Amino acid sequence: MIIDDILDMMDELLDNAASVPFSVKKSIIDCDQMRDYINEIRLNLPQEIKQAKMIVRDRQSIITDANKEADTIIRRAEDRAKVIVSNDEITKAAKARSAEIIGQAQAKAKELRNAANKYIDDILVKTEESLQSNLSDVRRTRQAVKTVPAQTSAAQPALPKNK
Repeated sequence: MIIDDILDMMDELLDNAASVPFSVKKSIIDCDQMRDYINEIRLNLPQEIKQAKMIVRDRQSIITDANKEADTIIRRAEDRAKVIVSNDEITKAAKARSAEIIGQAQAKAKELRNAANKYIDDILVKTEESLQSNLSDVRRTRQAVKTVPAQTSAAQPALPKNK
């Protein structure tokens, strides 16, 4: 079960709760059911954290792959330049082409890094917003759960104690 479903069930539990007599904003809820929902959220929350960690790990993998590809392109360019060094005109052309290839490889590597960083940042922002929203919902629900029993006992008359 995902956290959003659990929060929807908690919201439904609150919507269907019976009102406390002589009170407009206070309701009686099944505390055991609410605790079950909160426990379900706690069990499901680590999965989202694991997903965020996987995203960060994937980011590093993308950057590493881009760097390897850039290094490979640079090595190939350098190898070509060494092979073509037989003649002065060819050497000049080779150096120019080598510089161009290196520039292209560095530009492509930079572009790949930037794209990977932007993609990862977008995913992390969405994950952070989701986690913040869920955390806010849980805090509001906890606060509501904490205030309901105290208000319920205050509204009921004290029963005589058995001797």
